[in-house]
Amino acid sequence: MSAATTSTRKEGDGLLLGRFEIGKLLGHGSFAKVYLSRNIKTNESVAIKVIDKEKIMKGGLISHIKREISILRRVRHPNIVQLFEVMATKSKIFFVMEYVKGGELFNKVAKGRLKEEIARKYFQQLISAVGFCHARGVFHRDLKPENILLDEDGDLKVSDFGLSAISEQIRGDGLFHTFCGTPAYVAPEVLGRKGYEAAKVDIWSCGVILFVLMAGYLPFHDQNIMVMYKKIYRGEFRCPRWFSPELTRLLKRLLDTNPESRITIPEIMENKWFKKGFRNVKFYLEDDKLCSVKEGGEIEDDGIDYSSDQSSYSETEAESEARRRKGPTSLPRPASLNAFDLISFSRGFSLSGLFEDGVEESRFVSRVPVSKIIPKLEEIGQDVKFTVRKKDCRVSLEGSREGVKGPLTIGVEIFELTPSLNVVEVKKKAGDKGEYDVFFERELRPRLQELMHTDQPGESSNPPSDTE
Repeated sequence: MSAATTSTRKEGDGLLLGRFEIGKLLGHGSFAKVYLSRNIKTNESVAIKVIDKEKIMKGGLISHIKREISILRRVRHPNIVQLFEVMATKSKIFFVMEYVKGGELFNKVAKGRLKEEIARKYFQQLISAVGFCHARGVFHRDLKPENILLDEDGDLKVSDFGLSAISEQIRGDGLFHTFCGTPAYVAPEVLGRKGYEAAKVDIWSCGVILFVLMAGYLPFHDQNIMVMYKKIYRGEFRCPRWFSPELTRLLKRLLDTNPESRITIPEIMENKWFKKGFRNVKFYLEDDKLCSVKEGGEIEDDGIDYSSDQSSYSETEAESEARRRKGPTSLPRPASLNAFDLISFSRGFSLSGLFEDGVEESRFVSRVPVSKIIPKLEEIGQDVKFTVRKKDCRVSLEGSREGVKGPLTIGVEIFELTPSLNVVEVKKKAGDKGEYDVFFERELRPRLQELMHTDQPGESSNPPSDTE
């Protein structure tokens, strides 16, 4: 075992890989911790993201990590947090990144709205960075003040490309289809899940950010997430009286619900309000080559090439083995539900209980995780002597008794509305409608009651933040 490997056992002690002095913890998530560090040879401060390899392999996320590295290689820009190098040991992956001292833009906005010239400067730098990303075929897809940092000179740095995509991932229809982003900043076409242009989605998010910088609050907000989605879909927002007419016109074009007519990056850069005091960033783009450091025993080769520039990745043997170890009881994450489908069939926008009883189908919102919903459905099926069949987040309850139109069969499917809320859809797949109605009222509804989410007075329906 190398001395470097020994030094990684305690990320906070001694030298990391013989070169970096590890300091205070800056932040942490489910799979990684970020430490302030110092390169002892150059005395340069850096941020080192330490990723637990076992956790990401169990979650099948190696491909995700490699894709993030590939993306960061493409976007070396003064207003984007830079990735310097990637290293790996048997148990850890290390991202050595630029250390940005000023903290999140969110913390600055949380104190109140900004002066127009300051907000304009940040917006100019944001558009410069986003335009550069788009020109390199990279789309962020989760732009928000929490993912924008400020350096010691007060300049903006875009960070967190974990949800980013590259042009090679576009489907045959020329669109992206992944539901992602943060609800208050996400474009209406993403929520609609009919496919979207990722560049247009980033521009919408930039518009929300500009509004927040200038107003000190969100353009689309409500404690009930469904009402907020409706406002986003309709583009219902009002500019405060202190916004200039030029800024108001720009925001209306940025927050245009029609992506086809939404303003483009070149058009933004020609906008009168935007151009005031704008200085186009000129910089030297160095060689993109990023190497996974594997020198003379400093770190141990784990057989994974983190410097790969492929846009898509097949499952590695290690990932496959990790997936097999999880066993058949592991439940997949449910599909994201089209929020506007929910709006179209809901009576009002409360998330309480059963919000629709259709002719042969019903839906309700639940805070109960999938890992408990499916066993409950199995229990119900066994009690009424129905055959239970499962596939992913779908459960089928099949009766054995011949009815008027054959055996009654009921399908249940679980969708994700937010990270903390699921929608459960129950519908008749086969059999007589009358028999289904009786069975639903007598057996299913009473038993499913405990899974239903009912808003309590004063309870917020907002999803938890990324930091929770």
